[in-house]
Amino acid sequence: MSTVAITAADINKLRQATGAGMMDCRKALTETNGDFEAAIDWLRKQGQKVAAKRSDREAKEGVVLAKTTADNKTGIVVCISCETDFVSKNADFVAFATSIADAAIANNVKSAEELNEVSINGAKISDLINDKLAAIGEKIGISRFERVEAPYVASYIHGANRMGVLVGLDKASDEAGKDVAMQIAAMNPIAIDSDSVPADAVERERAIVTEQISQDPKMAGKPAEMIAKIADGKLNAFFKEQTLLAQPFVKDGGKSVAEYLKSAGDVKVVAFKRVALG
Repeated sequence: MSTVAITAADINKLRQATGAGMMDCRKALTETNGDFEAAIDWLRKQGQKVAAKRSDREAKEGVVLAKTTADNKTGIVVCISCETDFVSKNADFVAFATSIADAAIANNVKSAEELNEVSINGAKISDLINDKLAAIGEKIGISRFERVEAPYVASYIHGANRMGVLVGLDKASDEAGKDVAMQIAAMNPIAIDSDSVPADAVERERAIVTEQISQDPKMAGKPAEMIAKIADGKLNAFFKEQTLLAQPFVKDGGKSVAEYLKSAGDVKVVAFKRVALG
């Protein structure tokens, strides 16, 4: 098998994604022959805590906006990305991004590709973006677009347009919608509940915790059934930390989000989206 050359850029990319040290990142990439995803798993199997690799960390700078239709049945969250915070904080650029988000709502847009084809005052958004790029000298574009449809959709923008959240509920509840959106912004769950976590993600996590347990000297010679049972316990802890309904409610740590929603009128979350600069 050929050996992939590990560059400083590769190591830095892994450091940025995981927060692990330079030498650990070099070792991880070497052991996995440069496979980035496998290197993240390798670090975790060594017992290292690494930063969560989420799609909402893709855009470095820009403006994130979340909006709903007047009837709160549909919501969109869009990120108009740029290269520097100097541009992202500019009032004209924020207004430009807002006009694109408004057009997405007004035209019932379902994807970033469709949004690029929508017109504002007779000009396609893709052309307006190119004009803006030429004017400011930075690469800009629609880097993220998400949509939620539900009986009731709440939106939330956090941190001066640096994060947008949509929450779809099974019934109208302004308070619950706002509270759950703030929960998602703060705690960044990966799914609504354990049943919503993709099977491949569960198996990946199981493989990692099983490897961690097996490497513990105290587990040497222990039967596979015992290791599997301990792995199940660690998976349950993972679900409690990473899934929305099982998380402790940020406004009252004595109850879970599921318990809060029960007390708020038995409201149910049917979907959510979170987009953040990072």
